[in-house]
Amino acid sequence: MVYKKFAVALLATAVGACTQIDSAPTPAKTAQIEPADGVDSMPSMDSAISENILNAAEPALANNDIWHRLRQGFTLDRETNRPKVQDYVKYFSSNQGYMARVTERSRRYIFHVAEQLEQENIPLEFALLPIVESAYDPFAYSHAQASGMWQFIPATGRSFGLHQNWWYDGRRDVVESTRAASEYFNYLAAKFDNDWLLVLAAYNAGEGTVRRARERNARAGKGTSFWDLKLPRETRRYVPQLLALAEVVSRPNHYKVPLHDVGNEPYYAAVNVGSQIDLAQAADLAGVEIEELYLLNPGYNRWATDPEGNHRLLVPHEKSTRFVEALDKLPADQRVSWQHYRVANGDSLSVIARRYETTIAAIQQANKLRGSRIRAGQTLLIPSASGPNAQYAYSIDQRVKRRQSSGKGRKTSYTVRPGDTLWGIARSLNVKVRSLASWNNMAPGDTLRPGRKLVAYNAKGTSNSSSNSRTTRKVSYRVRSGDSLYRIAQKFRIDISDIVRWNKISQNSYLQPGQRLTLFVDSANNG
Repeated sequence: MVYKKFAVALLATAVGACTQIDSAPTPAKTAQIEPADGVDSMPSMDSAISENILNAAEPALANNDIWHRLRQGFTLDRETNRPKVQDYVKYFSSNQGYMARVTERSRRYIFHVAEQLEQENIPLEFALLPIVESAYDPFAYSHAQASGMWQFIPATGRSFGLHQNWWYDGRRDVVESTRAASEYFNYLAAKFDNDWLLVLAAYNAGEGTVRRARERNARAGKGTSFWDLKLPRETRRYVPQLLALAEVVSRPNHYKVPLHDVGNEPYYAAVNVGSQIDLAQAADLAGVEIEELYLLNPGYNRWATDPEGNHRLLVPHEKSTRFVEALDKLPADQRVSWQHYRVANGDSLSVIARRYETTIAAIQQANKLRGSRIRAGQTLLIPSASGPNAQYAYSIDQRVKRRQSSGKGRKTSYTVRPGDTLWGIARSLNVKVRSLASWNNMAPGDTLRPGRKLVAYNAKGTSNSSSNSRTTRKVSYRVRSGDSLYRIAQKFRIDISDIVRWNKISQNSYLQPGQRLTLFVDSANNG
């Protein structure tokens, strides 16, 4: 959407009754969430489940917190007589620590989620759905490429207006993703005659999956409610989870489930800063820790907001006046740091952009360049971070580094080469594709960029000799007349024992001319 030039006026908005200056411009749902570091995912259903649900009378509950507000807006039949719902009620009621943590994590967002759902006439049970989807972690990322607390995959996110580029991912933007989720819920409600259980099922499994299941039942003369349909196993569990959560939140004292104390009031205010801004500088202006700013603005991938917009920042509500006043005194050209760079022979805009963690477009914009041609000796103005990389703790690069350091065993590095695939790299490093993707905060289907550094861990503390290099490549070598294991090992600077192990042959084997051997070669040592 179009943003006004910098102008600060505090407005009440429907997206959260927060302080807002202008609004920002068929999914395969997640099965495996990768939480942010230090954030636990939902406990396993294999954990011990208490069978003892207390039957004490429910004491009076507070009327001034978000949980009371949600209860007032619950409209779904919780179907507590259903075995799957009963199982999940027992599950949540026996995992008090988990419930305390996820409700604490929701405190920044859930009031604003409730506001949006109320505006769109969506049952307030849906405010609990991010617990099922992501444990209310806006940085959650699944192996299915779903991201954010609502777990949109890229294509569905784009279809509901969630912009995604190098600087910014709207699927993680708290305001935008909640707006998109609400639009999607109402779209599905129109398709399924306002049957909200079918809406939930379709949000998880896809509209087509639910529609076809209903059509099959209708042709067979069977019922077409959620409980009648043959749906994927995950979906058959998904809907009961939300109903069980609603039951537990409705009667927390009865089930002895601790809900974090969350006020029925705005947590954040939204401010349109009008231009790109360094997030570390914005945190200083607002008087908050940069980690807090990232948790409120998880859509920003890097050290700054997107130079092309969106230019909205969420700040704690009580800090909004200070932030607005400080920002008003800071000229737009001082909101990021600038480096003067003298172009050297062989430089290109892509090389310079990568060095300074910015984009070609940002350099072109700052220097009024129409194309990509630059000349040696030319001086460029480069937007750059004001602090060290580690200061931007939740930027995508720092999240990847933390994920890359989280494995066990011997660490191996690999630099992606043109034509590489994640499957091929995983095979060469003797690890699973899913593990390699998880260590590097990506999904198995993500595009690999040449030059990107990946890490892997060998659980046994050993690795292929080829795995010790960042530039390992797989080679299919054709044995020539006169070749021996010793000669091939010398030629490629590898060990005979590795050739034997890779090809499952004996060290005393006689090599036949034309025989094919698989080798893992360090290209840095072999030209």
